[in-house]
Amino acid sequence: MCKMKILMIALLYFSSLTYVNAEEATNLLLDIKNSIDTVWVVTAGALVFFMQAGFALLESGMSRAKNAVNVVMKNYMDVAIGSLAFWLIGYGLMFGDNPSGYIGMTHFFMHDETDMAYSLLFFQTMFAATAVTIASGAMAERTRYPAYLVGAIIISGIIYPVFGSWVWGSLYEGKGWLAQLGFIDFAGSTVVHSIGGWIALAGVIVLGPRLGKISPGGMVRKIPGHNLTLVALGGLILWLGWFGFNGGSTVAADTSIGLIVLNTHLAAASGAFGMLLTVIIARKPILLTDIVNGSIGGLVAITAGCATMEPVYAIVTGLIAGMVVIVSMRILELMHLDDVVGAVAVHGFAGAWGTLAAGLFLKGNMFDVNQILIQFIGIVVAFAWAFPTAYIMYKIIDKAIGLRASTKDEQVGLDFSEHHEIGYPEFQAELIKGKSNLS
Repeated sequence: MCKMKILMIALLYFSSLTYVNAEEATNLLLDIKNSIDTVWVVTAGALVFFMQAGFALLESGMSRAKNAVNVVMKNYMDVAIGSLAFWLIGYGLMFGDNPSGYIGMTHFFMHDETDMAYSLLFFQTMFAATAVTIASGAMAERTRYPAYLVGAIIISGIIYPVFGSWVWGSLYEGKGWLAQLGFIDFAGSTVVHSIGGWIALAGVIVLGPRLGKISPGGMVRKIPGHNLTLVALGGLILWLGWFGFNGGSTVAADTSIGLIVLNTHLAAASGAFGMLLTVIIARKPILLTDIVNGSIGGLVAITAGCATMEPVYAIVTGLIAGMVVIVSMRILELMHLDDVVGAVAVHGFAGAWGTLAAGLFLKGNMFDVNQILIQFIGIVVAFAWAFPTAYIMYKIIDKAIGLRASTKDEQVGLDFSEHHEIGYPEFQAELIKGKSNLS
């Protein structure tokens, strides 16, 4: 009976279309399409926002208990202040009128715009927040909170959107110079992730390693995180959110989403497998943190080419990404660069590999030397922009207000020294009393 009622309503609706002219019918269909597109873009943006929870759990779990609150607070506030900075200036720099191909010149502090423009601003704001938060985990456990937030504002307002304008600008007039070359980065392996990874690299170099990370003899010591359950949960949340990250980059509810999210999932799975395979061959312990990072590396790598390669090559891209992550993590350790969560390897190096893979495995034009060269140029330009700019930024912040916490505060933990609260009061009562002997 219910099905009959639905059918009758549908018949009445479509029969009513015969009483309107062709133009009105076309406008009606366009309104319906725009509504569906808006729902998809906003839903995908919400999924990308949910990734902030994944980053917070993963980064907190990989840090020690005495810094758990500080890590979460950084993730919480960088999306807050980063969103405001992106609305104020970043969106205009990235997507405003760009006749030069280098920088947007309009649409700052966006207002009086169309409904779809606001939807796109919301979606792109979530991307900016992702780029900012990548540095958070790498710089964990020894960064002063106010100094970190100053950096977050500059990243979301200037560093990230300027490079983004070269690849994705503009939505209105003009086109980014890398886009004009034919550079492929569908959802941001380089624009979001490598940029964030190279910023993180600059941060850990300026900060130096945590106390006790490097022995007097130069040996690298393991400093395990306090909650691996949070790490796994954070990784799974990121995996889920990535379906919105990549799928939403269509900015339209069309049939291409199926391939995009399938490629995204397969790359994450093969990234975990690539990590597993590498550590087994190297006869190293199979660590949960490595496996989670392998899957995220696969997600990062497929983000550039998820819409333009067949599933089998998405698997290859993810598999190699897992290997790239573990090898680059070990190289960074040998260089005495202390990245708490492996962000530089996962986002910087895996993002670079994924961007190259988007050119290698481009459907209909595989292994084209010219396309591969263009991809390589984009990778190099991303590093040449993000790393030195971020390095100078962090150096200035360090000289002006101090980037690194004091030795005493680092020993006690940044939860108490920066925020005057702790994550586990039942087990850290002595910390509040100032009697802790934590190292």
